[in-house]
Amino acid sequence: MQETVAGKTPAGVRLRPVNWLTVLFIGPFLFYVFAFLVLPSLRLLQQAFSGEHGFTFKYIAQLGQAQTVTAFVNSIILSSVSALVGLLIGGVLAYLILRPGAPRGLRSMVTSFSAVAANFAGVPLAFAFISTLGSLGLVTLWLKGLGINLYAQGFSLYSVTGLIVVYAYFQIPLMIIVITPAIEGLRGEWREAAENLGANQWVYWRHVGLPILLPSLMSAYILLFGNAFSAYATPYALTSGSLALVPVEISNVLSGNVMLSPQTGAALALGMIAVMVVIMLFYAIAARRAGRWMRR
Repeated sequence: MQETVAGKTPAGVRLRPVNWLTVLFIGPFLFYVFAFLVLPSLRLLQQAFSGEHGFTFKYIAQLGQAQTVTAFVNSIILSSVSALVGLLIGGVLAYLILRPGAPRGLRSMVTSFSAVAANFAGVPLAFAFISTLGSLGLVTLWLKGLGINLYAQGFSLYSVTGLIVVYAYFQIPLMIIVITPAIEGLRGEWREAAENLGANQWVYWRHVGLPILLPSLMSAYILLFGNAFSAYATPYALTSGSLALVPVEISNVLSGNVMLSPQTGAALALGMIAVMVVIMLFYAIAARRAGRWMRR
């Protein structure tokens, strides 16, 4: 006679008891995600392929128009370069505050500032940079007094280059926050073993440190890319919608600044979601590799 006890099936496979406390907290979150992420995405999908006479590719085909292509190219360039700036500068700063012999209290001061600066965006950030690096900003006039005219040399705060400078303000702190745990995970034994084998600083980082950190650096870069790609308030406050970026284009077609076409906005948003899905797939793969390294 087969034994049947609580927690076991007749085949002997153990069933885990339901943790109702977990269900109580996770359930509302899953409902929130479904209601405000899955359902809107399905609505966008339906709206992007719906016209006056039913199913149509008309609005998806508009993604190939010159203005839309320019918006996607500008957004990808802006996101790629600002993420690279954040990766390099933020990564080096994180290493400097964590290295042995760093001043006591420097880490807490930098990480506390980073936590604030990483969330300082939108209209306040745009106003701060207009006051500083705008055509009549404090630093602009100060440099002009020294004989350096930024705007005469081609720089403009209201261009892709200017936005990269603005985005660096929150990308670098975000990179410090994200990469700090990975740098802390580097074991001192690895450096000692490399030094005992005759490796200098460059050889250690070339063959030990950077290969171990590479998955985390890739994850951080993808995260920074997605953070810049979806930014809307800061570029809109700076350029008033004159610079072609995907979030700004979506706002224009939904508010009627250029034309009132919710279907076009849905198609643009769908293209944006497609880019973000690809980014998240890369992020998931890189995060899995990073986790594998950290478990060793």
